[in-house]
Amino acid sequence: MNIGGSEMKKMIAVLSAVFMLFAGGCSALDQAQDTIGYVNEATDYLSKATEFANEAPALAEEAVKNMGSAEELEARLQEMKEEIAAFSELQEPEFASEIHQAILEQNEKISAGIDGLLTELEDGLLDPAVLEKTELFQTVQEMGDLADQLKQLGE
Repeated sequence: MNIGGSEMKKMIAVLSAVFMLFAGGCSALDQAQDTIGYVNEATDYLSKATEFANEAPALAEEAVKNMGSAEELEARLQEMKEEIAAFSELQEPEFASEIHQAILEQNEKISAGIDGLLTELEDGLLDPAVLEKTELFQTVQEMGDLADQLKQLGE
């Protein structure tokens, strides 16, 4: 079978069009997977932050009464700082940029609160009044609202 020049051009054009459609489809699929991945990772992070908000006040209260418990609190605070740093590295999809920015702003407050508690622990000055004054736990609990918004975006 002998293919002429114009037939070859038509075949190349058809194959190119098919390839472009396939590549475009892959791009949309990649975007969907990235979006799902972001929503899952962000939701997981917010669940960890909520868990931290639920556990940390009791740990802090125990650390005030018993300095032996301070090591457990310190470890939990450091763990949360690592979670914050990991979340900050996530690349958000365009549709989630406002929520992502809101979470980053909350993370700054949480990180500052954690730093304050870590300083108090290192100085051996952790007292109950510090716990009442800190916005740390309240800020983390407020992130539950952001988690609800994120879930709505993922639907």
